[in-house]
Amino acid sequence: MAEQLKIIPLGGLNEIGKNMTVYEYGGEIIVVDCGMAFPGDDMYGIDCVIPDVSYLVKHKNRIRGMFITHGHEDHIGGIPYAMQQFKCPIHATRLTAGIVQLKLEEHQLQNAVHLFTHEAGEKVKAGCFTVEFIHVNHSIADAVAFAIHTPVGTVI
Repeated sequence: MAEQLKIIPLGGLNEIGKNMTVYEYGGEIIVVDCGMAFPGDDMYGIDCVIPDVSYLVKHKNRIRGMFITHGHEDHIGGIPYAMQQFKCPIHATRLTAGIVQLKLEEHQLQNAVHLFTHEAGEKVKAGCFTVEFIHVNHSIADAVAFAIHTPVGTVI
């Protein structure tokens, strides 16, 4: 049987916040976004809600990189909490990388995580994946979408 591309949403579907999607092929993984959500009124004592990253912790040696679309909290707020459990390179545009860098510094992770800055139009090779940064308009500057090229096709 041929390899299959797995797309695993760990958050962000049918909810506001916690945006995080895993792409897996041939034993290699990339992650798109790592957001948080704000707690509901019934969640006393909770400051933020992050995706369940236990799957990524279990397979951390297979992660080839995390790619961030933009700097809103629902797409980057979970990064420091995830990076405390597994480390992987983070790829983002300049403004987004700047915001992520501040979060990493706040959690004393700036020396533990490699943060790479890219421009729209660039392509990044991450294992069997090639991730192309595509400029999009959004309510925050420097936002991108991704064309994720895999051995079995391209996912936008």
